[in-house]
Amino acid sequence: MQHKMSEALAAVVAEIKALEASHKAEIDQNRVNAQLNTERAVAEKDRRITELAGQLTATENNHKFMTESMKNQHAEDLKRKDEEIAYYKDLKSRMSTKMVGETLEQHCQIQFDQLRATAFRNAYFEKDNDVVDGTKGDFIYREYAVENGKKIEIVSIMFEMKNEMDETATKKKNEDFLQKLDKDRQAKGCEYAVLVSLLEADNELYNTGIVDMSHKFDKMYVIRPQFFIPMITLLRNAAMKSVEYKTELERVKEQNLDITNFENALEGFKDKIENNYRLANEQFGDAIKHIDATIKDLQKVKEDLLASERNLRLANDKASDLTIKKLTRDNPTMRSKFAELNAPEYEDKT
Repeated sequence: MQHKMSEALAAVVAEIKALEASHKAEIDQNRVNAQLNTERAVAEKDRRITELAGQLTATENNHKFMTESMKNQHAEDLKRKDEEIAYYKDLKSRMSTKMVGETLEQHCQIQFDQLRATAFRNAYFEKDNDVVDGTKGDFIYREYAVENGKKIEIVSIMFEMKNEMDETATKKKNEDFLQKLDKDRQAKGCEYAVLVSLLEADNELYNTGIVDMSHKFDKMYVIRPQFFIPMITLLRNAAMKSVEYKTELERVKEQNLDITNFENALEGFKDKIENNYRLANEQFGDAIKHIDATIKDLQKVKEDLLASERNLRLANDKASDLTIKKLTRDNPTMRSKFAELNAPEYEDKT
């Protein structure tokens, strides 16, 4: 009995040890799995941190590059503006008023010629040498589009260039030249007028850029020289949007011209018909008058013939009724002569 109890106790102890060993193994495995999961999580965290750090570094580098680029661009712009200011100050300090004005024209001419072959291939930009009513502008710009073999004007600009030395006694304002410029624009049939000016150098209104003066003169602008090419570009780009409408307008004009020509031809034909009708009517009236006159003449001839016929009939009646006796009634000599002939009708029965 004690032996059986010992065996049963040994079996229980063995089972307990087996369970303890299994539990320990499970715990060890769980500890290993937890360690692996922790290591994986740490590795993923480290990878993400590294990735975010790389992105942050790239962003910082990009921001640094953009900042440096903007600084360089800003510095370049400032340098260019300073060079332009120095250039014009140098012009104003070294040249007379007339020379500065001529140089400003040359400056604009050179700027345009540098871009003529690439940006303005279909454009006309030349000095205005045609004096109308004693006045002319400085330059005329015209650009055309070709539609169906016909040139259609896109935009036209009358330019006036003005400058003046600070030391000049007769300093003027920009507005002093606007009326003449508007007159030149209209005389040359240009759509826009632009005054390129270095006058009133300290006036902030003109130093801010392009100044619209259309409240005083239609389609009038005042600009500084640095806006010369941008001004042309702005006006031509705005005008390019209306090319289709201008083409349609030209087509309508041609159609109206065709209709006008047709109407003129029709009116001419009607005039010729009316003239021919008038002439024919006059000739018909003259013919009727001639016929009426002829009828009157024939009627008179008829009346004369009828009168003659009556006279002939009367003469015939008288001739038929005529006898020697009647002829010799009042002529005794002739009556005696006829009596001697022994003609019975001549016998004197008295």
